Amino acid sequence: MTDHDSSSSLRDLQRHGVSVWLDDLSRELTDGGELGRLVEAGVLGVTSNPTIFATALSKGDRYTDQVKELVAVGADTEEAVFQITTEDVRKACDVLKPVFDRTDGLDGRVSLEVDPRQARDTAGTEVSARKLWKAVDRQNLYIKIPATVEGLAAISTALSEGISVNVTLIFSLDRYRAVMQAFLTGLEQAKQNGHDISKIESVASFFVSRVDTEIDKRLEEIGTDEAKALRSKAGLANARLAYQAYEEVFSTPRWQVLKESGARAQRPLWASTGVKNPDLPDTLYVTGLVAPNTVNTMPGKTLDATIDHAEVTGDTIRGSYGEAQAVLDDLERLGVSYTDVVEFLETDGLDKFEKSWTELLQTVTDELERVRTQVEAQ
Repeated sequence: MTDHDSSSSLRDLQRHGVSVWLDDLSRELTDGGELGRLVEAGVLGVTSNPTIFATALSKGDRYTDQVKELVAVGADTEEAVFQITTEDVRKACDVLKPVFDRTDGLDGRVSLEVDPRQARDTAGTEVSARKLWKAVDRQNLYIKIPATVEGLAAISTALSEGISVNVTLIFSLDRYRAVMQAFLTGLEQAKQNGHDISKIESVASFFVSRVDTEIDKRLEEIGTDEAKALRSKAGLANARLAYQAYEEVFSTPRWQVLKESGARAQRPLWASTGVKNPDLPDTLYVTGLVAPNTVNTMPGKTLDATIDHAEVTGDTIRGSYGEAQAVLDDLERLGVSYTDVVEFLETDGLDKFEKSWTELLQTVTDELERVRTQVEAQ
């Protein structure tokens, strides 16, 4: 990663209300001290997903000792995955604890995802969320729950039990509104259950670059000048309209009641912020999405680019709603169906998560087998 002296852009983002999180996690990062250095440079949180864990495990030997212990107790693959991922997240939570304390629990958070195979199973997700929350046993943990229709009730349930939640895989504005309602319901129930709701945090991960990737593909197929002129505009437009929805929901009387009891708003988190198209500026989804009370979680490459040369000019969301709506209207007029795109992206996103999970299981199976063979040969 980049030399961290030039972290003024991260401070600039923070000054404008954007918390920068790293979308990466490995034992190499925590044990090697790199995460600590990034935190000093201004990184305020960490998100993880099955792909990240699978990649981390296949590199280096920092997991070998734990794998040996797991082999010794006869752990199966599922149990090994659970132990390895919760250990990684616990370590990251400890590195970020000073940030958590300094920001009164707003930042310094680490996200860990429920088994994505349960994304369409409300009860399964609820059980998984409880189990992970208990196992990691850190206040600065977020349990990541996909924003499927079936996930909405699980989000409310987790929050009602005092579990902080990162809602992931949000593509559509309608679904985002439903997520915010699920958040309010969860907090209302938590309050009834006697929880201190000022301690329950949540973010809603709204995906950005994948929207452009899919819509740009469809615009290329249309091929007209008008279609080409709309390329790479939908991702930002969609996210900006999400922020408008956030402003609306968190100014309602229903929210006001919770706020008076100490609740903090569920922040919009911009996810999938690495540009997929090499022709685009590499900090497009960072500098184009600056507004108060937001989070931007970045893969290492985007974080490096942001530290190196992002020009933060201030709020780039509020005041752009009319323009953003016009982009979506123009796409619809050209025959690019918003509903079709967001439905496809959710299904595709879940497929990708499940595929990564299968890869993770396979990686761990191979690792257990390798160590078992070594031990037997000794």
